[in-house]
Amino acid sequence: MILDEIVSWKKKELVKAKADRPAADLKAKAKSAAPLKPFSLRQAGSVSIIAEIKRASPTKGVLKADLDPKKQAEAYAEGGARAISVLTDLKFFQGSVDDLRAARRAVDLPVLRKDFIIDDYQLLETRVMLADCALLIVRILEKRQLADYVAMAREDLKLATLVETHTEKEVEAALDARASIIGINNRDLDTFTVSLETTARLRRFIPPEVVVVSESGIGKRDDLVLLKAMNVDAALIGEELVTSDDPAKKLGELLDERPRR
Repeated sequence: MILDEIVSWKKKELVKAKADRPAADLKAKAKSAAPLKPFSLRQAGSVSIIAEIKRASPTKGVLKADLDPKKQAEAYAEGGARAISVLTDLKFFQGSVDDLRAARRAVDLPVLRKDFIIDDYQLLETRVMLADCALLIVRILEKRQLADYVAMAREDLKLATLVETHTEKEVEAALDARASIIGINNRDLDTFTVSLETTARLRRFIPPEVVVVSESGIGKRDDLVLLKAMNVDAALIGEELVTSDDPAKKLGELLDERPRR
């Protein structure tokens, strides 16, 4: 399975990263790093959009060969995105830390680092690169590990976390870890089938004080209308925006949440 392959590769990457740059060095840099932006997604009466910068995917290959993260981020800001997500994985998504830094410099929006975090070293990396939020995927973390990472990010690094789930059991683990932002991935990472029914099914298990983000399979205005009816706070949208000829216009269409006739 692709997720197992990614995690296996991340373990190899970590060995090299730790040899090249000791954790102690990262901790020192994290302590002196500039303050982060609040990763605020909740807007009364509206579903916020986290717009994603994503060069490629393991299943679809290259999405936009000439993607410029600066221009993409500017288009997202112009179109009304509430936050930006940036893939920093190189091997499987052709992303990089440079993509994240270019996006952050270009606009005054909070930035999510989207990667496959399996070690607290990567949280230190995330803080040093000045991402405002880190993705934590419940499926690839032990329950205790997840709770430790959420606490470390919040208390030590002042870093927000988006805790991604796909099942009721994973939502329970996220709540036990005291996650304040829970993502519901509509994509089954085993079969890669996508359905907004996943958000509909899991939303009811998440208490109102927790921010809810629906991820994957969202590309139409009617999808946003449906998510709004579910009391979802935000939608993470990538491929529909990356492959659009006019991402700012596409965002404007999505954010006009009146149902089409």
